[in-house]
Amino acid sequence: MAKQVVVIAGPSGSGKNAIIASIMREHPIAARLVTATTRRPRPGEIDGVDYYFFSQEKFDAEMVAGNIPEHRYVAVLDTYYGTYLPDLEQKIKAGKIVFAQVDIEGARLLKERYGAATIFIMPESLEQFYGRLRVRNPEWSQKEMDARMKITDEEIRVHSPQYDYRVVNADGALQETVQQVMEILRKEGYNLS
Repeated sequence: MAKQVVVIAGPSGSGKNAIIASIMREHPIAARLVTATTRRPRPGEIDGVDYYFFSQEKFDAEMVAGNIPEHRYVAVLDTYYGTYLPDLEQKIKAGKIVFAQVDIEGARLLKERYGAATIFIMPESLEQFYGRLRVRNPEWSQKEMDARMKITDEEIRVHSPQYDYRVVNADGALQETVQQVMEILRKEGYNLS
């Protein structure tokens, strides 16, 4: 069976989006899994493109229907995020290689059900990462920064060893990181041509 699902995980701000966007630009067969969330859209975000923006009631109904087989609750943001199977199945049927940005629970599910290779994107250091987040999100309060850094620390210490691969995305080295990810995909048997 052809491999069609890839997990690209890592802390918020680690470069996952940039890596996936770069691969999608070069390889039209690549697509991004659009996950479901209960948070409100940010300016410029589009429903069904960035996320499926669901009310809590709709999110719960989709879980009960089996369309969101795994989810996580981010307490500091009072928000749910979940893998949305209808989006994944539609892209698999269309013959796409689907890149999923999910946490460890999502990674386990996609590895188990779809044979996904799981790749964790690591920052060079927590200090460098803190600086990157600060620049990217100047509107965040210190409380939100601290909460994000706590989540990041846990993801790196506890979760990252559970992924098949760990790739460091150093500042200014995005193309090298993309090349490393592409090498992993080739080794794992994904056909992006």
